[in-house]
Amino acid sequence: MNLKIAVLPGDGIGPEISAQGVEVMSAVCEKFGHTPEYAYAVCGADAIDKTGDPFPEETFQTCKNADAVLFSAVGDPKFDNDPTAKVRPEQGLLAMRKRLGLFANIRPVQTFKCLIHKSPLRAELVEHADFVCIRELTGGMYFGTKYQDNEKAYDTNLYTRPEIERILKVGFEYAMKRRRHLTVVDKANVLASSRLWRKIAQEMVPDYPEVKTDFMFVDNAAMRMIQEPTFFDVMVTENTFGDILTDEGSVISGSMGLLPSASTGEGTPVFEPVHGSWPQAKGQNIANPLAQILSVAMLFEYFDLKAEGLLVRKAVDASLDARVRTPEIQVEGVATYGTKEVGAWIVDYIRKA
Repeated sequence: MNLKIAVLPGDGIGPEISAQGVEVMSAVCEKFGHTPEYAYAVCGADAIDKTGDPFPEETFQTCKNADAVLFSAVGDPKFDNDPTAKVRPEQGLLAMRKRLGLFANIRPVQTFKCLIHKSPLRAELVEHADFVCIRELTGGMYFGTKYQDNEKAYDTNLYTRPEIERILKVGFEYAMKRRRHLTVVDKANVLASSRLWRKIAQEMVPDYPEVKTDFMFVDNAAMRMIQEPTFFDVMVTENTFGDILTDEGSVISGSMGLLPSASTGEGTPVFEPVHGSWPQAKGQNIANPLAQILSVAMLFEYFDLKAEGLLVRKAVDASLDARVRTPEIQVEGVATYGTKEVGAWIVDYIRKA
């Protein structure tokens, strides 16, 4: 199989983890007889510095013409600390999602048995936690009408029925493939947009009689994720709530550097780690590449290359069991490995498998 992959390393630690993702993908493709073709493009702060645009037209065309995008991270403190900046790295990520029609963000949350002790929650709470957060990605406040002056500001949380129906359909279908439990997260007691979400979800429930569907206010969902993460199977919610809840969910595993994600919809799918650019660690060879590498597994699985995805997951599990780990997840008193060394160990495992 030929695979045309657009690679967007982005900012901060992005290029370092991106390199490991590409190496792992190449090793798997070599083993299974696939031919990957990589096309590199700029985005985020890197693209602003080079072109003045966080998602230039050339990058869009590269993504559009690819089978999939392997994305890493965007963000830079020089923009974070300047509230007057008109152009920001994160605008590139939003533009990519919007222009490619990627309305569904799939973020699996799972724990690794050998890392249970690294979770900020008690072991008995997080053990066996395994759920999927499905976040609507191209609507809501992030894309609604905005206004700001020195005295007032507002963001419009606009949603339409078609936008809500299509993301709820993704949620119901994921639940059918898993444990058949869907939780719709909203704030219907306060927000009109949430009331429309709940109304449409209730209308769709009869179409999926095998799915147990419940509804939960976002504040309650945030508490429940900490108190009882094993309650959830599939969670679906709007853009802003999903952004917050998925970051909360990512630390259940013990590190944001462990969890991958996929953004899918009408155009080229994007596979990326859930974490940010961590600019403070740039060039230090300490960033955890596993979320990026597991994003490669999700990419293979998207194209129904299940054996390829499974091999990546086995290699990651083996590296953790062998304590080949970056500093934030290493066992106390055991020598740590760098970004490159973890990636190289996993590539070697795949080649010998």
